[in-house]
Amino acid sequence: MPKNESLKKILVLGSGAIKIGEAGEFDYSGSQCLKAIREDGLKSVLINPNIATIQTDTRFADQVYLLPVNPEYVESIIEKERPDGIMLAYGGQTALNCGVKLEESEILQKYGVRVLGTQIKGIQKTEDRQLFKDSMNESGVPVLKSRTVTNFEDAKKAANELFYPVIIRVAYTLGGRGGGIAHNEIELHEIVERGLRASIVGQVLIEEYIGHWKQIEYEVMQDYDGNNIIVCNMENVLSMRVHTGDNIVVAPSQTIDNHEYHMLRSAALRATKHVGIVGECNIQYALEPNSDRYVAIEINPRLSRSSALASKATGYPLAYMSAKIGLGYNLSELVNRITKNTTACFEPSLDYIVCKHPRWDFDKFELVNRKLGPAMKSVGEVMAVGRTFEESLQKSIRMLDIGRDGLVLNRVNGKTYSEEEIENKLSNHDDQILYNVAIALKMGISVERIYKLSTIDPWFIEKIKNIVAIESKLKDSNLDESLLWEAKKTGFSDKQIARVKDKTPDEIRDLRKKLGVLPSVKQIDTLAAEWPAVTNYLYLTYGGHSHDIAIPSDENGIVVLGAGPYRIGSSVEFDWGTVNMVWGLQENGEKNISVVNCNPETVSTDYDICTRLYFEELTQERILDITEFENPKGIITCVGGQTANNLTPGLAQHGVNILGTSAHDVDRAEDRSKFSAELDKLHIQQPRWQAFSNINEAKNFAREVEFPVIVRPSYVLSGAAMKVVWSQDELKTYVKEAADVSPDHPVVISKFMLNSLEVDVDGISNGKEVVIGAIVEHIDSAGVHSGDAMMCIPPWRLNNKIIETINDYTKKIALTFNVKGPFNLQFLVHDNHVYVIELNIRASRSMPFVSKLVKTNLISLASKAILDKPLPKIPENKWQKIHNFGIKVPQFSFMQLDGADIALGVEMQSTGEAACFGNSFHDALSKGLISVGYNLPDKGTALVTVGGEQNKQKLVATIAKLKQLGFKILATEHTAEFFEEKIGQIEIVHKISEPERKPNIADLLYDRKIDFIINIPSTSTLEKYVGMLDDEYQIRRKSLELGIPVLTTIELADSFVKTLEWLKDNETTKEPIEPYDNYD
Repeated sequence: MPKNESLKKILVLGSGAIKIGEAGEFDYSGSQCLKAIREDGLKSVLINPNIATIQTDTRFADQVYLLPVNPEYVESIIEKERPDGIMLAYGGQTALNCGVKLEESEILQKYGVRVLGTQIKGIQKTEDRQLFKDSMNESGVPVLKSRTVTNFEDAKKAANELFYPVIIRVAYTLGGRGGGIAHNEIELHEIVERGLRASIVGQVLIEEYIGHWKQIEYEVMQDYDGNNIIVCNMENVLSMRVHTGDNIVVAPSQTIDNHEYHMLRSAALRATKHVGIVGECNIQYALEPNSDRYVAIEINPRLSRSSALASKATGYPLAYMSAKIGLGYNLSELVNRITKNTTACFEPSLDYIVCKHPRWDFDKFELVNRKLGPAMKSVGEVMAVGRTFEESLQKSIRMLDIGRDGLVLNRVNGKTYSEEEIENKLSNHDDQILYNVAIALKMGISVERIYKLSTIDPWFIEKIKNIVAIESKLKDSNLDESLLWEAKKTGFSDKQIARVKDKTPDEIRDLRKKLGVLPSVKQIDTLAAEWPAVTNYLYLTYGGHSHDIAIPSDENGIVVLGAGPYRIGSSVEFDWGTVNMVWGLQENGEKNISVVNCNPETVSTDYDICTRLYFEELTQERILDITEFENPKGIITCVGGQTANNLTPGLAQHGVNILGTSAHDVDRAEDRSKFSAELDKLHIQQPRWQAFSNINEAKNFAREVEFPVIVRPSYVLSGAAMKVVWSQDELKTYVKEAADVSPDHPVVISKFMLNSLEVDVDGISNGKEVVIGAIVEHIDSAGVHSGDAMMCIPPWRLNNKIIETINDYTKKIALTFNVKGPFNLQFLVHDNHVYVIELNIRASRSMPFVSKLVKTNLISLASKAILDKPLPKIPENKWQKIHNFGIKVPQFSFMQLDGADIALGVEMQSTGEAACFGNSFHDALSKGLISVGYNLPDKGTALVTVGGEQNKQKLVATIAKLKQLGFKILATEHTAEFFEEKIGQIEIVHKISEPERKPNIADLLYDRKIDFIINIPSTSTLEKYVGMLDDEYQIRRKSLELGIPVLTTIELADSFVKTLEWLKDNETTKEPIEPYDNYD
């Protein structure tokens, strides 16, 4: 039992929907926390509206509330559940900020709830920029010259005292949210105003700029008795110019010496003891190159992105240990979970190099600024393990799944630059910085010159030079055993070697095997093999000569492929699918299950989930290495999103047994031409389409069906290169983009059907029976990507005939394509006719939502189907008999992406989701909207800007209702004239592009005189509308930066206003979700 015997029930706050800076690492840490609580026989209550997470499955917490993590809702749950303690360290900044507000409003004191772990005073000492400075000074840890300010005038004085450039850091935020680098007063004004709004206490720090200094991190554990240890030390490859979340990070540090290491270690232990950390924290330093001068930048008094990385890099489960400490244990009482015979007081030691690499998705966003700086922009990350930096780095690039096979020798190797251009690229970091270093080295630019321009330590540049040298050697030398070993130890893949030698990857693989150039399977053991490890936490490397483990010849298990890095279109819902598949297999009697994944933020890369965990690439070469070592009876590719699914054909061709739907049937569904041909045979309607390979065919088809049309390539996820095209010129441009995505498959152009409803169906089949999880209706009309659309169960606009047709089509299609496992179908409903869009024979983004609302775990059923077990008898259309509504709402991270337009389309842009249940549509929607950051005002002023007469007509009833609710309506001239005729007087305001005309929208936004905006974009792309389109964009972007909600679709605007009306007379419900029904 825990040392604190008075604890019976613990409340844990989650982080909510995934956003840039606050992602899936909190599902991992929260799950570990809940596991630690349950082990001690205590009750746990979780509040987290992120339905896609594993922690919101009821197997972890006793009660799960899908509710906003804010003081109002948390207080209501505290009043209801009466917990003894609350844990704030496992839900990111969202949980910390909520906890601070609960303490300041005396809610915790009112109900007798104790904060477990770091106390609120300790949190304030790290999150409040002035208190942090004071604490560091008191503990003898230096900090930068800086000024804490709460208004622009003081910020201006501080910047003048410190001299430009200055860096702006925001209190009580993460991911560098709202911060930036100001080179002059104009930039300072913009960043400070944005930062003050982003801070819950309206405070920013103006700090001297040290962009060329090294960035070093330490992960610290400390218990209530003040015992503390360093768990992991990490170094950022890029200097202080770039946020650590956007940085390539290595563990252990590579360029600091023993004196520097211990200097920073001692400072970390002093600082955390003085602040009063209980549990885990991360401390970030800046270290001046070639000197002993260092400063502490910040302390995160919670589990973080870096702590998730440190946990996976070392095998030391920081979140789990931190939770145990919060319950009262000290470090000496806790056991190392890998060795099982050493205590948690042992500091991990590594005999390998870990490389963390961020994944950016800039290509999803028009107008976005790709430059890297102090505000984080990446949406996910990978972790590679190797015996050299070069090996780890090139592995990490392949893990990103961005079409690159390594640092060099890619299918497309980028542009050719002049020396002036490449030097400019080196001086201004973007997501291509490491590739640009390699290009510069090939151009003959010296290591010293690259260092001066890029501020990347020369050690790392020399390592990249080694990679470039091996590339040159591969081009100029015969491929013998020695060169193969050298190339593989430097991280080169078979594809890279094949490309330079004009061979196929299979030919290189055969040659390697013939020469005995093979990878070794190694263990991650936390203590550099000093103590034997009992956990099979594994990686593959060419830096070893023997395997650390052996697989018994009679142990033919199953390998499950994960989804790789989080990205737009593939996020925590696929980790939910991976983990639930493992659990389902175990529940069906499978004892030997291996998982392959490379994402340190996930639960699936927790080594005690499965029999063996391979922290490895999801590439054909590496999966074949693993299957040859494992000799499994089969491999599962249907729960790892498109990344795993895309490996199915190649693995099958190499003799790997695919469990579930066959590679042949997956290909029939993924290839849009083959899929559409099958639908024709079934006499199932689909939007008119044509496969083509040249622009003339495309033009003729588009002319025949009339614009708009939608361009769809094969084998993509989240709408990559998918576009709605409105003219012949656009068609020519976008066809080329689509063809580049999938060069080996034809591209399909379909008629885009305006004013249609979109519907998703998630289901399971075993090839004989089909279980329909639910029919899910999109609230937004077709044209908004399904990942960005709000979704509702049960559907409320579909009649019985439509539902029967969808059910019929779903069963026919699943059986025709011989589905064995999970699948997702997407439909259009237009003029009471049902059309099929696509079939995905894999787990989908919406499966956690469907499963938890309908109380049927679809992935658990899928495990039965894959194992050829009969499906349980589930009531027909069970989803129609549920007693409440569920609404899934997308989470966007536009604030972190400078310049990005928030208007939605067929290209997915959301980074996460929240879902809430309620007794009515508006009950569920109101909670969902609050969960992703919307403010729901009961009075105020709304600005309405609507492009196109049809759009205006559709909004008449919505604007009339808004006026009836007492809101003041503002609109630009033409919009105001239109609505005045229908609903009475509207106040006219003038466009941003007309600053001389008053009242002007820009002034009203900056003066906070607008509470929310209905901004429906124009669809026209004609030249004469360019100015109008730019005005619309400026309104959307400025409103976002000022924190003013913007509604960009007619359906969202209508639902939003009706929800405001509902809230006038109703209160939202606050009930826990119910566990899955048991069909065994």
